[in-house]
Amino acid sequence: MKPLKQFPILRLPFRAMEQVSKGMHSIIKMISNRRSNKFPILRLPFLAIEEIFKAMDPFEIMTFSKISKRTKAVTKSMGFFSKYDIHFCVDKILWIYIRGTNGLVSCNYIITCNEKLDGKIEEEKCLGRISRRVYKYSENPIEEWKQLCIYVLEIFKKQTIDVLSMTMDAFVDQNVSIIDFLKSNVKSVDGCYLLQWYQKNNVDENFTYFLNNITVNNKLDSWLQIKNGDFDGKIPKNLKELNIRNSEWIGFERLLEIDCKHVTLRDNEITNEEWNSFLKKWIAMETHLNLKSLELDNSDLDEFRVHVLPNIPHEVISEEVSRIVPCRHYQTQKIRGGIDIRRTDGKTATFFVRRRRGYEENVLMCIH
Repeated sequence: MKPLKQFPILRLPFRAMEQVSKGMHSIIKMISNRRSNKFPILRLPFLAIEEIFKAMDPFEIMTFSKISKRTKAVTKSMGFFSKYDIHFCVDKILWIYIRGTNGLVSCNYIITCNEKLDGKIEEEKCLGRISRRVYKYSENPIEEWKQLCIYVLEIFKKQTIDVLSMTMDAFVDQNVSIIDFLKSNVKSVDGCYLLQWYQKNNVDENFTYFLNNITVNNKLDSWLQIKNGDFDGKIPKNLKELNIRNSEWIGFERLLEIDCKHVTLRDNEITNEEWNSFLKKWIAMETHLNLKSLELDNSDLDEFRVHVLPNIPHEVISEEVSRIVPCRHYQTQKIRGGIDIRRTDGKTATFFVRRRRGYEENVLMCIH
């Protein structure tokens, strides 16, 4: 698809057309000519061009930026691109996802080894939203992906990307190179998802290298199978959300080092006695002062009380009592009953079984 130097004005929303008409009195007659619904966008004043860019979807913005040095400079001058979502994905297929401010149109650039797919554009519509997939062929997909990442970061003026999804055993031999590339070109990552295809693959060293070199701001979600019981990777602190699936490698000492607001440790091997010690330290304000919620593997509240809270002062709330407690993701949840323990500063931790359709039922500790 060849980029165009002209833009169809009749596709613009009213506000954009209004801004255009205010700034282009000299060519308004051309607009009214019904035989042509296009006009040269670069003749417009900056405010009018900015309104047009706000009406363009990410694919159109990228296409326009590649026309010439001038269109690239104009594109980079836009001041609202920081609100766009940028996702990078490293998997068997590498892709870059861009979503605009209104979220109605998103674009996926997919790097493919299939030459027949080069330049192919697919489009899906669902509930008023449009998702486009643009395929780009390359004999060296990782290098092509890196160069496209650099271009996207430059055009949309992003230093922090919104989401990074990385399958650690998709390109095992290239992991260090990819991590070094991200470290050099991305200041930080807001949300990070680390996965692997096959449990037998050892990704311990790559996971350690990732944690030591990539700054994660808000969320870390790991599905990795760590083989080494002495794994020494440093879990980021001050995260809003930490989800560790297959968390057998999280022992008691590492648990005490975690400093995040919302924590989930699935399949952990921490004993009831260690959870008892942890809660005593929490009550004494010796650990996890920033903790807002903690999801445990326990599924029965009575067993939890018997095995974890035997010598910890607590209050069992009647099932007849209905309460609304803060939950994860800035939500609240209506519960009946529960168990309360109190910290020395007056904060309360409420334990209850969180029931979610399609998920197992686990005990959730919510602090309020």
